Amino acid sequence: MTVKNNFILTKKIVLYFLPVFFLSPVLIIGGCLFLAGSGVWGPLPDFKQLENPETNLATEIISSDNKILGSFFYENRTHVNYDNLSVDLINALVATEDERFFKHSGIDFIALVRVLRGVLTGNKNLGGGSTITQQLAKMFFSKRPSSKLDRIKQKFKEWIIATRIERQYSKQEIIAMYLNRFDFLNLAVGIKSAASIYFNTTPKDLTLEQSATLIGMAKNPSLYNPLKRLEKTTNRRNIVLNQMVKNKYLDKDVRDSLVSMPIVLNYKKADHNEGIATYFRERLRAFMTDWSKKYDEKTGEKYNIYKDGLKIYTTIDSEMQEYAENSVKEHIKNLQNKFYAHWEGVENAPYDTSWRVGQIDTLILLPAIKRSERYRKIKKNKISNEKLLELFNTPVAMNVFSWDGSIDTIMSPLDSIRYYNYFLHSGLISIEPATGHIKAWVGGINHEQFKYDHVAEGKRQVGSTFKPFVYATAIDQFKYSPCFKVPNIQVIFEKEKWGLDKDYIPENANKKYGGEFSLVEGLAKSKNTVSAYLMKRVRPKKVINLARKMGITSYLPSVPSLCLGTAEVSLLEMTGAYSTFANQGMYVKPHFVSRIEDKNGVVLESFSNDEIEVLSEEKNYIIVKLLEGVVNQGSGGRLRWYYGFRNAIAGKTGTTQNHSDGWFVGFVPNLVTGVWTGADNRAVRFRDLRLGQGAEMALPIWGDYMNQVFQNNRISIADKKFPFPESGVSVLLNCDDNKKVINEDDEF
Repeated sequence: MTVKNNFILTKKIVLYFLPVFFLSPVLIIGGCLFLAGSGVWGPLPDFKQLENPETNLATEIISSDNKILGSFFYENRTHVNYDNLSVDLINALVATEDERFFKHSGIDFIALVRVLRGVLTGNKNLGGGSTITQQLAKMFFSKRPSSKLDRIKQKFKEWIIATRIERQYSKQEIIAMYLNRFDFLNLAVGIKSAASIYFNTTPKDLTLEQSATLIGMAKNPSLYNPLKRLEKTTNRRNIVLNQMVKNKYLDKDVRDSLVSMPIVLNYKKADHNEGIATYFRERLRAFMTDWSKKYDEKTGEKYNIYKDGLKIYTTIDSEMQEYAENSVKEHIKNLQNKFYAHWEGVENAPYDTSWRVGQIDTLILLPAIKRSERYRKIKKNKISNEKLLELFNTPVAMNVFSWDGSIDTIMSPLDSIRYYNYFLHSGLISIEPATGHIKAWVGGINHEQFKYDHVAEGKRQVGSTFKPFVYATAIDQFKYSPCFKVPNIQVIFEKEKWGLDKDYIPENANKKYGGEFSLVEGLAKSKNTVSAYLMKRVRPKKVINLARKMGITSYLPSVPSLCLGTAEVSLLEMTGAYSTFANQGMYVKPHFVSRIEDKNGVVLESFSNDEIEVLSEEKNYIIVKLLEGVVNQGSGGRLRWYYGFRNAIAGKTGTTQNHSDGWFVGFVPNLVTGVWTGADNRAVRFRDLRLGQGAEMALPIWGDYMNQVFQNNRISIADKKFPFPESGVSVLLNCDDNKKVINEDDEF
C-alpha cells in the first residue's frame, strides 16, 4: 500500500510539474521579451531610423549623361529600391540567409529549434537562426555588446524590432533595406556601392556569380573579403550557389558550370582622389557647402551633403571628362620628358638661368618650405631656423609622384621640394557657350599629389590670349574690317601722357618691323605692334570694361601693357569670356550644376544663367573671323596640318614672358575649350620659345581632346561654319578681295 501511495504521489508531482517544465522556456522567453520591450534592459534604438530607413545616405554626383561621377558621404551608401535589384541577388540572399523568409513574420521558430538542437548536440553545422529581418534589426544597434549577457539582452531587443519591421514594411522593402544597410567593406556600404566598387556595375545588372559573391560576403565580410582572401571568398560563393540549387532557385547544371569559374573583380576604389573629375568634385564640394547655407537661410530647411542622400545633377559629360583627363595626362607626361632633356646638365636647373644659387634658396626654396605641411607641424614646437633647416635636410622615407607610378624612396624634405618643382602642370575646361554648361573640368595632373586647381584657383599671366579683347574693343568702337591695315612700327606710350615711370614701347617677338599688317594677319601672327596700335586708340579702360562684361573679374591693370596680356586671370574666366565669341556676342556665365534633388527626387533648386549681350552679332562675327585666321594661317595652324581638322575652328594661343605659361583657348560653334600649361613656380620654365610657346605647351592637349570629342557621335559637336549674322556684315571680310589699303580714316 505504501508503494502504491508513493507511486500515486510521484505521478501527481510529475503531472503537476511537467507543464511547468515545458512551459518554463516559454515563460522565460516571454519574460525576457517583456523586460526588453518595456525598457528595463535599456532603451531600444532610435526608431526614427526605422521610420526613415534612408538616413545617412551618400550624396550622388551625376553627370549630364547620367553617370555617377562620385559621391560625398560619411557612409558610402545610396538607397536602391527593390525593383532595381537583380533577381539573382534576391534569390541568393533568401536561399542563403533565410530560406523561409517569405513564410515567417520576422522570427523563424523552425530555425530556432534547429539552433537549439545544434547547441544540445554540439553540432555547429546545422545553421543559424537569425532571419533577414532580425539581421536588419541588429544593424540598428550602433554599439557592440560588451558581454554575453548584453548580447542576450540585445537579441531579445532584435526580436522586438524584427516583429515591428515586419508589421510596418513589406518583404520586398525589408530585403531592400537589408541590402542598402549592409557594409561590404572597402567603403562599400550598401549594395549599390558594393556593385560599383567590386564589379563596376549596378545592383540591377549584377550577374549570377557576382550576386553569389556579394551575398557570400554577408556571412562575414572580413573573412570573405575578395581583395584579401580570394580563395575563401570563392569557396563561400560556391556555398551560396549550392544553397540556390537546394532551394530550387538554380539548376544544378548551371551551378556546375559556375563553381569552377574564378571571381573576376573590376575593383574601383572609393576615394575622393580616385575616379574621374576629382578636381571638379572638390570644387563642387565647396559649391554645395555654400549652397546648403544659403538654402537654409532662404527656406529654413537644412541639408547635409554627407548624409542626406541628395542628388546633384551636374553639367559635366562623363565621356568628355575622360577625354580631357587623358589628353592632359598624355601630353604633360611627354612634355615632362622633353623638359628633363631640355634642362639636363644645366647649372641651377630648372630655374631661370639668370638666378643665382643664393636667390634660388631665398626666393624659391625657403618660401616653399614655409608653405609645406611639414613646416606647419614642426613650427608648433617653436624650434630655431637652424634646426628647421637641419630637419629639412635630413633624409626620410617618403612616397613621391612620378609619371610611371608612385615611388617609395628616401630623400630629404628639401630635396623633395626641388624634385616637385620640376613638374609641369596643366588645366583644361570645356564649356557649352549657349548654355554656360561646363562639360569637362581638369584642374591638374594628379589630385592625390597636387591639390591645387589650375582651372579656378590658379591665376597666371594670359599673354596673347588677351589680345582678342583689345581687337574686339576696337571693332566694337570703330567697326574695323578684318582687312584694316596697321603699320608694323613700334608704338610709343609716352610716360607723361600715360602716367608711367618711363616710355613704354612694346616689341615684336622677332623684333622685326616695317610694312603693315591687316588685323587678321596681326592677330594670326600675334604682332605686338598691332595690339599696341589698337590699345592706343581705344585706351585700357574701354578694354577692361569689355572684359568685365565677358565675365573676367580678376584685377586688370589700366596700363598699356595690358594689350600684351600682362594681367593674371584664371583659366575659368578666360574660357568663359571666349564663350561670348562662340555665342554670337552673348555672354552666359559658366556653371556646373543643373539641379539638386532630395533623396525622394523632389527638385530643391534648378540652375541656369541668362544671356547678356556684349557685342552685336555683326561685330562679334568679325572677331570670330579674326580668330579663325589664327587657326587657318597663324599660331594655331597645327590643328590643320597635324590634326587634320577641316571644320570651322577659331582660337588664340598665348605665351607669357620668359615662356612661363602656355595657353590655347579655341572653339567651334557649340563648344569652347581652354588649356593652360606651365609649372607651379614661374621661375621653372623652358629656356626658349620653341618648346615654351602656347602652340607647343597647350594647343596639343586641345587638339587631342577635340579629336576624341569629334569622333563621339553621341556628343554631337557642330562641324558647320560659324553662323553668319542675319542682318549681314557691312565690312569687307575676305581680304583677298580687298583692292585698296583700308586705313583709319575710312568710314564704315
